[in-house]
Amino acid sequence: MDPRIELLPHQPGVYIMRSKEGTIIYVGKAKNLADRVKQYFQASNLYSRGWKLPCLLPLIAKIDYVTTASERDALVLEEKLIKRYQPFFNSLGKDGKSYPYLKLTMSEDFPRLHLTRRHTPGKDLYFGPYPKSSIIKSLMRFLWKSKYAPLRPCKWNFSREKPLDDKKIKTCIYYHTGQCPAPCAGKISYEHYRQIAQRMALFLEGDFDNITRSITALMRRCSQNLQYEQAAVYRNFLQALEHMKERVLVGKFKEEQIVTAMDNTDKLKRLAEVIGMNKLPAHIEAFDNSHLFGREAVGCMVCFVNGEKNTEHYRRFKIRSKLPERGGSDFTMMEENVFRRLRQIKKDPSQTPDLILLDGGKSQIHAAMNAFERAGLYIPFIALAETHEGIYLPGASESIKLPIGDPALNLLMEIRDEVHRFAITYHRKLRDKQTLSDGPMTP
Repeated sequence: MDPRIELLPHQPGVYIMRSKEGTIIYVGKAKNLADRVKQYFQASNLYSRGWKLPCLLPLIAKIDYVTTASERDALVLEEKLIKRYQPFFNSLGKDGKSYPYLKLTMSEDFPRLHLTRRHTPGKDLYFGPYPKSSIIKSLMRFLWKSKYAPLRPCKWNFSREKPLDDKKIKTCIYYHTGQCPAPCAGKISYEHYRQIAQRMALFLEGDFDNITRSITALMRRCSQNLQYEQAAVYRNFLQALEHMKERVLVGKFKEEQIVTAMDNTDKLKRLAEVIGMNKLPAHIEAFDNSHLFGREAVGCMVCFVNGEKNTEHYRRFKIRSKLPERGGSDFTMMEENVFRRLRQIKKDPSQTPDLILLDGGKSQIHAAMNAFERAGLYIPFIALAETHEGIYLPGASESIKLPIGDPALNLLMEIRDEVHRFAITYHRKLRDKQTLSDGPMTP
C-alpha cells in the first residue's frame, strides 16, 4: 500500500482517482476518507465488486480528494463530479438524475409539499437536496399523519378564484376520511391554511428544537410502556430530522474551487513528506512578531485549514514581556506569542493544530521549545527563514532547502507571508493610535 494513503484525513469527503494521463477514472464519497480509500488496497476486497476493482487498481496513478462538512455534503458533491466528468468506472450517477428536493408550493393559494428533482426559480420554496429520499418520505408521512402540518396531499389545481369542482371533492378519499383539512371544500380558511404552510416552511428551514424535544419524550415514554413499535416510529422520525439538519454546503464548490482544493491537498501531502509527518498537516497555525524599536510590540497567529485561510481563527497578542530599552527581542516575543497560544489550546484541545509554523530560523525554534516546556504541551513545529527560504526542524543542524516552485515551499511561503502581513497591520494600527494620542514617536 502506498504510504501516502496514510496521510488521508479521517473526515467526510470525495476521493477522485486518476490515471497517469490525469484522466478521472473513478469518483467516490466517504464518511471517513482514510478508511474508505484503504479498503481498495486490501487483498480481501479485490474481487468484491466483480471485474471493476481488479481493472481499476492498476490504472490508479493519483488520488485527489476534497473534504466536506458532512457525509451528506460528500454525497451531493460526488453526484456533481460524476455528472461533470463521467468517469469510466462509475456506473451510478450518469443517468442525468439528481437528488430530490422538497418543494413547498407557496405560489399556490393552498400550498402542497412534495418531492421534485427540478429546481425552478419563483415563489415556491425548495429544501434540500436530500440524498436519502426514503427517509424524507417517511418524515413527510409522519408530519401529515400527526397533524403537525396537514397540507393537502392531492394534485388538484384550484384557488380562491377558481374553486375545485364539487364532483372531484366528493370522490376524494382524504376528504371523506377527514385526513385532509380540505381547503377545497371550505373546511379551513385561507388564512389558517397559509399559517400551516408557513409553519411547515419554518420547520424545513431548520426550526427542529421544539419538535425534537417533544418527540424524544414520546419515544422514551413508549419504550418505558413497552410500546416498541410506536417508539420505533418516533426513532425513525428523529433520524430523519438529523438527516435534514445537515446543511448542504456543496454549492460553494465551483469548478475552480474544486481544482484549488485538490491542489491544496497535493501541497499538504508534499509538505508532510518533506518534514517527515505521518499525518496530513490539514490545520496549520503560523506565528510572527512586529515592533518598532521595542515599541507597540505585538505577536500574531494565522490559521490555515486544508490549505485555505481560516480568518475566524486568527489571533493577536500585545507583548507583555519586558524588552530591551530602545530595542526588541524577537526570541522573547516569539516565546510569549507561542506560549499564550498554547495556554488557549490547553483550555480547548479541539483547537489543537497539526503543525505550527514560525517565521524565522534556529533562534525561533529555541524560543518555541521554551514555550512548549513552560506550557507542558508539545505540537509538531517548523520554522521558515525569510533570508533563504530554508525549512528548520527541531534538532536539525541544517535547514531543508526546496527548489523554488515546490508545492510544499509555495504553501509555507504563502502562510508565512500572511502572518507577516497580519502582524505588521496590527502593529501599525497600535502605532497610529499611539501617535494620535501622544504625538509622534521618537526612536
